[in-house]
Amino acid sequence: MGAWLRRDAFASQRLVEDARGRAAILPGAMREVRPIDRTRHTALLVDLNNFATFPTLAVGILIAALRNAGHEVRLLVPLAYDVPASERERVEWWLDHWMRRIHLSTWAPARWFRDMARGLRYWWRQRPHRTVLREVARAIEAKPDVLLLSAYLQHHATVVEIGKLARAAGIPLLLGGPAFNLKGVADAWRTVPGLTAIFGGEADLLLPELIAAIVCKDDLLKFDGIVLPDGERSRPAPPFRALDSSPVPDFSDFPWDRYRVRIVPIMTGRGCQWAKCSFCSDVVSANGRTYRTRSLESVLHEMREQSRRQATSNFLFLDLKLNSNPALFRGIAEHAQDVVPGAQWIGTVHVDTRADNGLSRADLRAAAASGMRRVSFGLESGSQRMLDLMTKGATVEANSMFIRHAFEAGISVRCTMFKGYPGETAEDLERSARFLEEHLRYIDRVRFNEFSILEDTPIWAQVHAGDLPDIEVNGAQARLGRISYLNRSTQVSDYRRAKARVLGAVFAINRRRLAPGAQMFDGMM
Repeated sequence: MGAWLRRDAFASQRLVEDARGRAAILPGAMREVRPIDRTRHTALLVDLNNFATFPTLAVGILIAALRNAGHEVRLLVPLAYDVPASERERVEWWLDHWMRRIHLSTWAPARWFRDMARGLRYWWRQRPHRTVLREVARAIEAKPDVLLLSAYLQHHATVVEIGKLARAAGIPLLLGGPAFNLKGVADAWRTVPGLTAIFGGEADLLLPELIAAIVCKDDLLKFDGIVLPDGERSRPAPPFRALDSSPVPDFSDFPWDRYRVRIVPIMTGRGCQWAKCSFCSDVVSANGRTYRTRSLESVLHEMREQSRRQATSNFLFLDLKLNSNPALFRGIAEHAQDVVPGAQWIGTVHVDTRADNGLSRADLRAAAASGMRRVSFGLESGSQRMLDLMTKGATVEANSMFIRHAFEAGISVRCTMFKGYPGETAEDLERSARFLEEHLRYIDRVRFNEFSILEDTPIWAQVHAGDLPDIEVNGAQARLGRISYLNRSTQVSDYRRAKARVLGAVFAINRRRLAPGAQMFDGMM
């Protein structure tokens, strides 16, 4: 999920004032309690997370928080100006298959061409769009009090250009996103022109006071999670725990006429109950640290309210792991149709080895009966040895059973996988190929990628400790929070043959159309 970070569950649980007009801030928001600034400010919020199919959840939360505090918000979404948006997946053709083979090639003579093609593709996709810069410049002419940028790490070039516009206009610029609590990432971004500060935390209730401090030129270092352009920083912001007090997201400014289907994003909790996978960067990001859950009542309230506001019954659960709390997962399945008749929904789960992980055959049938149309999970590999190396907390047998049971229940199954994890051999890839071939009819989509070594993950620490001799580090990509590397063990012919077999199975799956009930959710996770 992009941006900062959420539900106006119950008004009584929001920020409240005592008899002396002071704010009663929930624990973890700031170091001290300060008087409320009652001045109305105008914030221009630019959402660079230009999704093609649904609004950005975190941005909706921030808009609601600011408006609840009496501030004016103007939202700029590139999609509203017909800027091409990112779509994740679709029915594949032979060209897609060959592009993936080139992208994932480990043949030494082709490496130079592959790297050049990757670089050109990255440059083309991440270059600043003229329409975005033009519309931001126009919006800045209205002289907002502060410019808020919600960005992913691939947006650096665009953020730099927007920063120049803000600097020229004398508008303070605050930047936020899920990875900006990572020291290396924040240090690589703090030189953006015109930047006032980076906030690496969850701003659900904090943002109104933070922008007031910016406009009044107050000391920002008294807020947790702040990094200034000169490198000064406050202490890290703790995880936000009072999730039921977060406002119901305000999506009223998003270009609903541009989305092919009205689908509302929602989260039941943040973080992951397992949080041990050695490669996972989500659980070290600002909003992924530690597992925190909402109450079932607040989730159902938000579903009912958003269905009323947006005139839809379709929901996308963006939880890292929707079954972290099995009781909550079952509660949604039990009551979704009560609060939103005709509800249809999708989500991501982790097929872990708990005695009760909420994903039994009966659980999946109940979820399907309640409107669950699609489920995504991290398969990663068909080799048990690799799952154990990754500290995945999963078994090949349980993954197989889950896929079959979801298929039986009528739920479309999507999975993610990657190649090149340190220690992976040709035999491990052959096991992955066999697994996919044995489950061709049960899986609807596979997202298969190059393995990335991301900042502050356990595998990142292993690489920097020199514990992985097959990994040759070629350099840091600090702005993207990752390192560039070569895995020497993937350069042999047996490995390449096994990889070709895996990619053949991936293409055989991805070239099919989804079942009619799931087509509206294609490409959303």
